[in-house]
Amino acid sequence: MPDRIFVEGIKFHGYHGLTRLERQVGVRLSVDVILERDLGQSSRSDRISETVDYRKVHARVLEIGRGRSHKLLESFAAEVLDALIGEFEAVSVTVRVRKETPVLDGIVDAVGVEMTRRRGGEIPR
Repeated sequence: MPDRIFVEGIKFHGYHGLTRLERQVGVRLSVDVILERDLGQSSRSDRISETVDYRKVHARVLEIGRGRSHKLLESFAAEVLDALIGEFEAVSVTVRVRKETPVLDGIVDAVGVEMTRRRGGEIPR
């Protein structure tokens, strides 16, 4: 099993959802990211240049999350996956997106999706 780098609880206000209210007023979202890659070299060298910089992952997720509106969390998560797997050296990337203020009748803590992609676009089974 490869090593993993994770950034959890990237929270922001975004304009994603099916309803006009969600796309106009916005919702609170939380994103977790896991990048799988070999961390042997960076663990020995102690150099940021030989690993993934968490700050850059965080900034990229915020940039996408605060960008264009998505009706589905699946399409938002896919955009994040495509960006991260394309920009960072990782064997695979997992993105978990939670809408913490869903527009539902009743009380719900969150709704969301979790998606994983391997380098080359392969969807793991």
